[in-house]
Amino acid sequence: MAKSINRYFQFLGSSKDVKTSGRLWYPSADVYQTPTGWLVKVELAGVSAEDVEIDVQGNILYIAGCRRDKSCAVGMSFHQLEITYSRFEKTLKFPASIEGAHIEHNFDNGLLIIHLQKVGKESKK
Repeated sequence: MAKSINRYFQFLGSSKDVKTSGRLWYPSADVYQTPTGWLVKVELAGVSAEDVEIDVQGNILYIAGCRRDKSCAVGMSFHQLEITYSRFEKTLKFPASIEGAHIEHNFDNGLLIIHLQKVGKESKK
């Protein structure tokens, strides 16, 4: 928990124009090992690519950002609110170091898809 809170404040200090608007939420993720590395899928419907930060340290993949409600307009009142619009984070621990891996990511139908490709000798195994 303390690690999560520390990351939260570190990210707030480094983020541009991020304002908290509620509780921190933790998106669901799937992790697959592939012959050349790892594939990570994170459920981030409604999150813009520019509102996501990806960081690798040792064997930890850290994903954080903010989902914003862009459809709310002046004069609107709510009837039901179930979607969380606020900061999120996801920390995934891998069995070995992923530092230095080649990272590619894109959004596909509300999922953040991250490919972590091994580099060097490990990628030839």
